[in-house]
Amino acid sequence: MSQTHAVDERLSEVERHILQYIQEIKYGSVEILIHDSRIVQIERSEKFRFDVKRPSTT
Repeated sequence: MSQTHAVDERLSEVERHILQYIQEIKYGSVEILIHDSRIVQIERSEKFRFDVKRPSTT
């Protein structure tokens, strides 16, 4: 068994979701909401950037 699989088995469902969101996002943020020392919500905000070149005006 690889180390990756061993680590994955020890993670909770919430921890797996957090890691998945972090791995999938290129630009943006992952916000974790905590109430009474427990994670109750995970929010993901992703930004898409486009490199649009404008035609030169010469």
